[in-house]
Amino acid sequence: MIRAELFRSREGLLKGFHITGHSGMAEYGEDVICAFVSSAAYMAANTITDVICADAHAQADDGDMLLTVSEKDISECQVILEGLRLHLEETEKQYPDNLKVILTEV
Repeated sequence: MIRAELFRSREGLLKGFHITGHSGMAEYGEDVICAFVSSAAYMAANTITDVICADAHAQADDGDMLLTVSEKDISECQVILEGLRLHLEETEKQYPDNLKVILTEV
């Protein structure tokens, strides 16, 4: 199962995410749910780091992606992070056995 944890501040602003695991829907390299989630996460991370040029830390490895945004740039990144959250939550509704979205207050 893919675990998508989004970090939310006490003020309600999204600060980043950590996505881990594989959906188990198909074999590695042929899993459309993994590809879907990876693509959405990469688009969000690349937009934050390379388009907006926000002060953020991003790292990715096979089946693991982490993004954290600095306090000074959180406001600028809300539209992207909220869009990712909605995207993942709608996918979770369709594939509850393959994706779990978790909101964690930090």
